Amino acid sequence: MTDINTNIKIADADKVDIIELDKRIKNYHLGKEDDDRFKLYRLTRGVYGQRQQGVQMFRIKIPYGKISPEQIRKVAELSEKYASSNLHLTTRQDIQLHYVKLDDSPKVWVGLTESGLTGREACGNTVRNLCASAEAGIDPEELFDVTPYAHEMAYYFLRNPISQEMGRKIKIAFSSSDVDSAYTYFHDFGFIPRVKVTDGKEQRGFKVYLGGGLGAVAMIAKVAFEFLPAEKIIPFVEASIRVFDRYGEREKRQKARMKFLIKSLGLEGFLALVEEEQHGIKQASLSIDTEAFEYAKPVKYFKPDLSLFRNTKKYNSWLKANVFEQKQKGFYGVYLKISLGDISALKAKALASIAEKYASEDIRITVNQGILLKFIHEGHLPVLFNALNEEGFAEIGFDSIGDITACPGTDTCNLGVTNSTGLSAKIEELIKTQFPDLLEEKHIRIKISGCMNACGQHMASNIGLHGSSIKREQLVIPAMQFVLGGGIDPDGTPRIGEKVIKLPTKKILFAVSCLLEDFDDNRLDGEYFNIYYRRQGKKYFYNLLKPYADITNLNPTDFFDWGQNNQYQQEIGVGECAGVILDLVGTIIKDAEEKIDKAHSILKQKGHPTDALYYAYSANVIGAKALLLSEDLKCNTQIKILDDFQTHFVDTGKFPFNGSFKSYVLKIKNEKANTALALAYIESSKDFINKVVKYRTDRLSKKQVVSNYYKA
Repeated sequence: MTDINTNIKIADADKVDIIELDKRIKNYHLGKEDDDRFKLYRLTRGVYGQRQQGVQMFRIKIPYGKISPEQIRKVAELSEKYASSNLHLTTRQDIQLHYVKLDDSPKVWVGLTESGLTGREACGNTVRNLCASAEAGIDPEELFDVTPYAHEMAYYFLRNPISQEMGRKIKIAFSSSDVDSAYTYFHDFGFIPRVKVTDGKEQRGFKVYLGGGLGAVAMIAKVAFEFLPAEKIIPFVEASIRVFDRYGEREKRQKARMKFLIKSLGLEGFLALVEEEQHGIKQASLSIDTEAFEYAKPVKYFKPDLSLFRNTKKYNSWLKANVFEQKQKGFYGVYLKISLGDISALKAKALASIAEKYASEDIRITVNQGILLKFIHEGHLPVLFNALNEEGFAEIGFDSIGDITACPGTDTCNLGVTNSTGLSAKIEELIKTQFPDLLEEKHIRIKISGCMNACGQHMASNIGLHGSSIKREQLVIPAMQFVLGGGIDPDGTPRIGEKVIKLPTKKILFAVSCLLEDFDDNRLDGEYFNIYYRRQGKKYFYNLLKPYADITNLNPTDFFDWGQNNQYQQEIGVGECAGVILDLVGTIIKDAEEKIDKAHSILKQKGHPTDALYYAYSANVIGAKALLLSEDLKCNTQIKILDDFQTHFVDTGKFPFNGSFKSYVLKIKNEKANTALALAYIESSKDFINKVVKYRTDRLSKKQVVSNYYKA
C-alpha cells in the first residue's frame, strides 16, 4: 500500500475493502489471480469491465439515491481526476464513472469514503443498490415516509455474509405510495406503505411484492403480503435471501433470478421455506426508530433579488412540468431533467453550489436518471429557476414522453447490441420539435435498452425499445424491438410491455412519429396510452408499424447505427452482471478455508454468531462442491450439492462422515444462533474442510474445473 492514502479518516470497513482491493489488483498483475476469479471479486467492489479494453466502469452505491451537495462535488472531483469528467446517473439511483483505470479504482474508493460513499456491492451477485421513490418524505400521497425503512434495510445487507456470493443479484425497492414511482412490481422485493388501525392504535406496515423482474423473461411480482408489520420486513428479506442462496439456480445464469425460483416452487412453497429459516436469522423482529432518523431540513429563507428575473413562458412551463408542492405546505420539490443521465463534472459542481443555496442537503437521484431538489421555499422558485437555467438544468418535461430513459448501450457496455443513447437523443429532439405539447404529458413514457436485459427498463414503459438486429443476406442491420403497453396504469395496476415488432433503428423515428400521431387522432377523450393500446390490440399496432419493417429498399445509411459512420457490426462481449470463475479444485477449497477464517474473525471481533455461522455454512457447501466438481458432477444449487455429496461421497463410503451431511450443514436454520453453537459449528466445519483437503491430497490430482460449474 505505497500509493494509497488510507491515513485519512475513513470507516474501518471501507479501509479493509480498499486495502484488499489494491492488494488483489497487484496480485492480478503478477499473475497470482485467475482472470475470471478476480472478475467475480472486483464486481462486488463496484469495478465493472467496459466495452473498451483496459478501462473500467466504477459504480458508486447510493442507497435510495440520497446524495448531498458535498458528495456530488466529491464525485465530480474524482471523475475529473480518474475518469471521463462525467457523472452518469442510473435507473437504480447510482452514479457511474467511466474510463477508470483498474489501478486507480482503490484511489477512487478512498475519495468516495471521505464523504461517506462506497463502491461495495454496487455490482455482482449481491444485494444491489436499494431503490426508493425520490419523493419519499415529501410526497403528498404517502401514508408515511419510507426513507428510514429503506435506509435501515440497505445498510443491514451491506457486507452481510448471506448476500455476498449468491447465484444472481437481488433488487429491492420502496415506493412512497400506490402510484409506485419506484416500480416495486418488477423487483425481487417491493414495499408499498400501509397503515392498519387496531383498537384506535395505528400500526405501520407494508404491502410486499416478491419475485418480479424485467429482462428477457419479464415477470410481475406476486403479492406475498397485503400487510406485513414494519418490524418484520427485514427479517422476512433475510430469511428469503437465505432460501434463494440455498435453492436458487447457479449453473444456468439466465434462470438464476429469484423470480424463476418462485415460479418453480410456487409462492406458497417458497414462503414455507422462508418460515423454516426463522430460527436461523438474527432477529425475528427488527423495529426501526423513525424518530431518531435524520430527516431533510430546508435552508433558511432569505429575500431573493428578483431584479434580473423575467416571468417567461419557459418559467411558467417549468413550474407546471417540473415543480410540485410538497406535503409540507409552503415548500416545493423541483425535478431536474438530465438528458441520458449524464452531467459533466463541471456542471455537477455548479449544481452542488445551487443546491446548497436553495435546497435541502437531501438531494435524490430519481429512477428515471433525473434529480429531485427538496424543500424549496416558494419565494425562491424564480431565482432558483434563473440559476438552474443558466447551467442548463431547467429543461422542461421531467418524466414526460420527452424525458427518455436509456442505458449506455454500445457506448460502454459489453452486452450492448445497438446504440440506445444516440437514438434517445434523436427521439427527444423529435418530440421537442413535432410534439411539444406532449412535454407536459406524464402518462406516456419512452424507455430504451441497448439489449434485452432491460437496464433501460423498456419492459416497464408505455413505449419501450430494446437493441436487436436483422439479417439481410450477408449483412446485419441494427434494429430495435418495439415493446408497447408497459408501466403503471393511473389506478396503480402494473403492466409488462408486449413485444410488437422489430424495426431497423433508422426507421424508429418514423415509427414513433406515426405511433404518436395515431394516438392523437384516435384516442378517446383523455384516454391513457396503455388503455388505448389494449383497446386497439397488439395486431392493430403491428399492422400500423409494419411498413417501417420493410428491408428490401434501404438506404446505405440504414446499415449504420446511430452515431456511427460505417457498416454496423454486431459485437457482443461477455456481460459482467454476474461473475463466473475458472479455477482449480485446490483454489475452490482455499475459498472454503477463507470462509472458516472469516467465521472465526467475525465471531471474535464483532460477536455476531449468526454471521459467523453463515460463513461456516458456506465453507461446508464450498468444500462439498469442490469434491463434486472433481468428479465432473454438476452443482447448480446449494441444496443439490448437499444431497449429491451424501449420495456420491457419504453413502458410497468414499468420504468419512457419520450421519446425514445435509442435516449437519442445515443445523444453522434449525437452532437459534448463539456463541456456543457458532463455536461448535465452526470447529466441525473446519474439521470437515481438513478432511476434504486430505481426501483431495490422497486421491485427486489437480484437475481443471469447467468454468460453468463454478457458480454454486
